[in-house]
Amino acid sequence: MSVLERNNVIEAGAGSRSMIFAHGFGCDQNMWRYVEPAFRDRYRTVLFDHVGAGRSELSAYQPDKYSDLDGYASDVVEIGRALAFEDAIFVGHSVSSMIGALASIMEPGMFGKLVMVGPSPRYIDDGEYVGGFSASQIEELLASLADNHLGWSASMAPAIMANPDRPELGEELTNSFCRTDPDIARHFARTTFTSDNRADLKKVKADTLILQTRDDIIASEEVGEFVHREIKGSRIVYLDASGHCPNLSAPATVIAAMNEFL
Repeated sequence: MSVLERNNVIEAGAGSRSMIFAHGFGCDQNMWRYVEPAFRDRYRTVLFDHVGAGRSELSAYQPDKYSDLDGYASDVVEIGRALAFEDAIFVGHSVSSMIGALASIMEPGMFGKLVMVGPSPRYIDDGEYVGGFSASQIEELLASLADNHLGWSASMAPAIMANPDRPELGEELTNSFCRTDPDIARHFARTTFTSDNRADLKKVKADTLILQTRDDIIASEEVGEFVHREIKGSRIVYLDASGHCPNLSAPATVIAAMNEFL
């Protein structure tokens, strides 16, 4: 099976420069449906599902490979090689922001620009670093997910999405979480929430934009500012949006910020 089949890669657009969109934990490429079409007139757009998500080939999931984010980053590089990426644009949401950063380090020249939507290099507090969660809180979160995947999804998704005045957004994220294979979801959650890629930020050479929202319980403004400080020459834009998924809740705002950066 080719990497394009394995990762359910879908191409669109007509531009000579490529722009690839990567989804976050518990989601799939459908989460970009309000953003990606806005760039088809200028770029070759590429959507895909991480192995274990969406319509990817579930049988290709290897727990050892995906026990850290490098496994996912290597898939991105493999897709980039298959599609002959050069100076491409990587747009990553949540944990995929760091996956894109790692891919750009692995394969210099493949990505000229990174757009990070709600990035976090480490979710666990460590000394003066405030990731937003204590180690015990993360273990409780992971234990709750393991004990009751559907219940965890129903309670966590609306809080992650925020925007309580638009409950349909929380419902969509809940349904997305619930569609994920429970075993893979548990494994990906542990990989995501126990990762520590702070030291990798200084290695990023690509021109980087950080998109930060208000009231993001997963990646706070303090975390976004840390990423901004650590990636030399990066830009941070504070969106007029709340919650962790502005690609769904405020797509026009995301598109405008991206257009200004590009």
